[in-house]
Amino acid sequence: MDFGGTEIQQAVAAAARKFATERADPAAARADREARFPEELIRELGGLGLLAVNIPAGYGGSEAGAVAYAMAVMEIARADCSLAVTMAVTNMVGETIAKFGTPEQKARCIPRLASSEWLAGAFGLSEPQAGSDPNSMSTRADLRGDRWVLNGSKQWITSGDRAGVIIVWARTDIGAGNRGITAFLVEGGTPGLSVGRHEEKMGLRSSSTVSLTFEDCEVPATAVLGELGHGLRVALSALDGGRIGIASQATGTIQAALQASVRYARDRRAFGRPIADFQAVSFALADMRTAHDAARMLTLRAAAQKEAGRPFGQEAAMAKLFASEAAQVAVSKAVQVHGGYGYVGDFPVERLFRDARVQTIYEGTSEIQRLVIARNILSQG
Repeated sequence: MDFGGTEIQQAVAAAARKFATERADPAAARADREARFPEELIRELGGLGLLAVNIPAGYGGSEAGAVAYAMAVMEIARADCSLAVTMAVTNMVGETIAKFGTPEQKARCIPRLASSEWLAGAFGLSEPQAGSDPNSMSTRADLRGDRWVLNGSKQWITSGDRAGVIIVWARTDIGAGNRGITAFLVEGGTPGLSVGRHEEKMGLRSSSTVSLTFEDCEVPATAVLGELGHGLRVALSALDGGRIGIASQATGTIQAALQASVRYARDRRAFGRPIADFQAVSFALADMRTAHDAARMLTLRAAAQKEAGRPFGQEAAMAKLFASEAAQVAVSKAVQVHGGYGYVGDFPVERLFRDARVQTIYEGTSEIQRLVIARNILSQG
């Protein structure tokens, strides 16, 4: 199968590659050391159309499709995973509003996200005691007159302190189980919304991750995204697309690990010759390249399914599972190729090692992906 071959897909990938090489890569190490949110680079991504790749042009998007989006995330992740995850979440929020929002919601939110007038979008689903289990969600929304009043907290929210709009899930009917969950659009700075501390993370240090608290946070009735009580449908749809984003990020990580290892193996000499000449090193490079190509094909297959309007949940889960776990192996091999230098911050593989670790955790753990895949297999008889 050949994915990513159209003119628009190639143009989007080329723009992302140029930006990654010239702007993101030179700034990544310092941003990681300082845990500094790359606001200037986010603004530039907006100018390039990379914050709304799969969004209709009428709302300020690039309308380039899911495959072009996946290719763009791969390129940005190759340079800086933190920047890639910020970009991916904003794209995911915009796509979710485009799919489920009213015309008024779309017109207000999407152009601001696409242009980076609103610096980011955020996805408020996880809670301190409810990560992969929405049944344990405790955040509530109560209707008082013509206003919904939110109370509760969210955890691990990417760009939660920077977001112009946050999609927040809350229980609107305590006794209705999953059918009592509703999605809301909450704009940053809304009274009653407060931002918690920045998490001290192992990796993705220049991507902001915070907790959010809602204390009598009032939003209008028009803030409901999708149908009342059908918020879980909104979440599952968004997560399927989000898994393509994480698979793309992991694929870019593998590529970065391979490229760094090839450079080092050619330059580093031992016993009078480049270490690339030794079979142990060359085999590690071969494994990384194979993993990269397999991850890329699985990811672009899922994106192509999505773009064609076909079911893609299983394909997205498979891509996310394989790519994220392959990235763990690839970055470990890259550190090993670099030897002692791979363990210190002088070379990029140390940062790659830290950044990659969360890829098997967020947007659904590897265990959740296996459940999704297994259920699909068994449901087919």
